Amino acid sequence: MRKKLVVLSGAGISAESGINTFRDSNGLWENHDIMEVASPEGWERNKELVLNFYNQRRKQERECQPNEAHKILAELEEHFDVQIITQNIDSLHERAGSSAILHLHGEINKAQSSLDPELVYEMDHWEIKKGDKCEKGSQLRPHVVWFGEPVPKMLDAVEITQQADIFLVIGTSLQVYPAASLLDYVGENCPIYLIDPKQPEYKLPKKVISIQENATVGMKKVKDLLIHRQ
Repeated sequence: MRKKLVVLSGAGISAESGINTFRDSNGLWENHDIMEVASPEGWERNKELVLNFYNQRRKQERECQPNEAHKILAELEEHFDVQIITQNIDSLHERAGSSAILHLHGEINKAQSSLDPELVYEMDHWEIKKGDKCEKGSQLRPHVVWFGEPVPKMLDAVEITQQADIFLVIGTSLQVYPAASLLDYVGENCPIYLIDPKQPEYKLPKKVISIQENATVGMKKVKDLLIHRQ
């Protein structure tokens, strides 16, 4: 039986594909205050601004390609039962060939009803316009978990994490909660690999194997380590 490799991925893995992260610029995301474009309050204040912001992110995302780190994670399915839990809203893991992905914070290529969050729609274009409505007559919004909103898939993520034989963290500063708390659910004897070019500012558990590299270089090293450990 193959070992279960659970991966928690964040913005750093997509940054190497050209998708900008907001944490690199003091809380500004594409020159916007993050709370103006990623909170329910921002949405209520200026729906047009929020829609346009995500339309541009969606357009950019569709022009970006998966990088070597995404591809290696897909290749690891030949050796492990790989489950990815991602904080990213892009589709780069899917496009690289990974088959089991849980999006904690939603998916940019989907729209949802602003009245009923259970109504979610696949998008075949990059734009949501003001006046685009769900079947219940409410404005469509990005299918993204904003600051201050619950993370509905968190319990699923905890359950997956508890089943891990190996846990890998890549491209996340582990500063965003509740996602960062997943480390608390990793089994006692489960090795944890952390790929981060910077030494984390917090104290790591003793069982963490820290690899101070960017995502693509770090994934090449981790792939060798994991396959040789089998």
